[in-house]
This record gives sequence, structure tokens and C-alpha cells, in this order.
Amino acid sequence: MSKKIGITYDLREEYIKLGYTKEETAECDKIETIDGIYNSLTELGYTVVRIGNIFELTKRLAKGEKWDLVFNICEGIRGAARESQVPALLDAYGIPYTFSDPAVLAFTLHKNVAKHILQEKSIKTPKFNIVKSLSEIENIHLSYPLFVKPDAEGTSKGIDNLSKVKDKEELKVKVDQIINIYGQDALIEEFLPGREFTVGVIGNSQNSRVFEIMEVIINKNSKHDFYSYENKERYQEFVQYRLLKDEPDLIRKVSDLCLNAWNALQCRDGGRIDVKLDSENNPSFIEVNPLAGLNPLSSDLPIMGRLAGIPYKKLIQDIVESAFVRVYGKS
Repeated sequence: MSKKIGITYDLREEYIKLGYTKEETAECDKIETIDGIYNSLTELGYTVVRIGNIFELTKRLAKGEKWDLVFNICEGIRGAARESQVPALLDAYGIPYTFSDPAVLAFTLHKNVAKHILQEKSIKTPKFNIVKSLSEIENIHLSYPLFVKPDAEGTSKGIDNLSKVKDKEELKVKVDQIINIYGQDALIEEFLPGREFTVGVIGNSQNSRVFEIMEVIINKNSKHDFYSYENKERYQEFVQYRLLKDEPDLIRKVSDLCLNAWNALQCRDGGRIDVKLDSENNPSFIEVNPLAGLNPLSSDLPIMGRLAGIPYKKLIQDIVESAFVRVYGKS
């Protein structure tokens, strides 16, 4: 008898119909993502059920439905711990799921908390501050240029032409925007001038491994020389992706940094870590995405898999098998 897997997800078009904006729903998924996961799991021999968002999950749980595993990609739409809501609900019902637990999803969503943890572990990350008000800018003693973004957003939301700042006046403008538009704290980091990478990680603890390392190269026709919300949304126009190859020393440094960060933060099954090089070409942790996008065409994990000749179904298989081994001791 095949194992039964449910899929939980936030469908972008459903929230747009409710009045949310395109940017507000940037982390939600398109139907092709759900279809891609569903078809892959079905072809792998699982019995697959589309559940939907947390509201649909609540109804099904109340009716007594159960699954051997839930493939959870719900990002949530409200609250400081929105990514944790579905895993917490599944924990309450004793139903296992893919990816990280509620605690990890909550503190990694708040980038400054993850960075504090990694600093304690002596894992390199740019110098930073977190501010709640404009008055706190006076206490900032970092070297310009700085990079400023919302502390608890994903998919490059809030990263725009104002994010890279060269002086205190520009810093005030961007911090004010984040506090007033996004209603959250502003994370301020020293801007690193080097190359940028996003790194796929699969697995748990000592069994975790680097999936691929992909360099993010911003085209000269882009308005921003960094991975902004616009560049990510229009990646075919403004971004080139290239796997890191033939640089063994750099591959080792980036891999070691990412696996150390992955395990220090206790992330599970699969995700991505963003990395930049400093002026001496040493890698630094920028942020982790323990609930990475899985759109077959446009998400970074599938793109790096495609560049490496790894089918999308194999990526999904690796993630779900990691979860089954973690939960049941076997896939």
C-alpha cells in the first residue's frame, strides 16, 4: 500500500481575489508549483492529496483526516510567525511534515535572530544592526555603503532602489519606508561588494549536503546591482544564473559555511542559503530560506537543478525521502 502524502500550500490567486496585492502575495505559490509537486509525488508512487491553505487544513483535521506525511509549502499570510502556523497545527495533531519545525521557521524568518545565532557559532555574516525607529539610527556605527531590508520578509520583498545606502540621510529614508510600509523592524547590514551565490541544501544534521551552488549575476541593464524584488520577479531580463564550477577552494569555503549554518540553525530536509563574498573573496552568510520556492520554472532550487541536469522530480524525491527517513527511519 502506497504512502499517503498531503500537500499544503498558499495559492497566490486565491489571496489576490481577496484583495491582497501582487507584492503582498509574492511568497504564495502559483498553480504550476502545486501541479509540479503533485505530479512528481504521484509519479514516485505516492497517493497524493491536495489540501490547500491552513483554513482547508483545519477543516480536514477536524473531520479526522490523516496522512503519512504532509508536503508543506505554506508561507502564511499574516503574523510574525506566519510560516510556523501550519507546522504547529500539524504538530498538535501528530502528523509529520517536510521541512523545518515551527521554532526554526519563526526565528529564521526574523533574519537578525538567525544572524545572532550564527555569530555565537562564529559563522561569518556581515556586521549588522536592527532598528525599530528612526531615532535608533543615531546608534548605528557601521561602515557605508549599507544594505537595508525588512527583517521578516522573503522573496526580496522590500528590497528596491533605496535598499543600498551611502549615507545617513539615505538610511533614514529607507528605514522610514520599512517601518511605515511593512510595519516591521529594519535590518541594516554592511554591504558586501563581492559575488553573490544561492546555495541549495538537502538533508538533516550530519546527513545534510550541498545540492548545488549557483551564482547570481545581475545584468548591466538592471536598475539595481543586487538581487532586488524587481530583479527576482523579472529574472529572465535582469539576471543570469551560473553554477559554481572549477573553483575548488571557493566551492569548499561556500559549502562549509552553508552546511555549518544549516546545522547550527537546525534546518531540515531542504532549502537555500544566500551567500556573498567580501572584499577579500571570503563568503559570508546573508540569510537562509528553510521553506524555499519550488516553482518548476522560476524558483532558484529547480533552476540550479536544471542547470546541473537534475530533474525536478529528483529534487522533490530527495526532499520527501529526507523527511521520511527523519520521521520513520526509512524512506
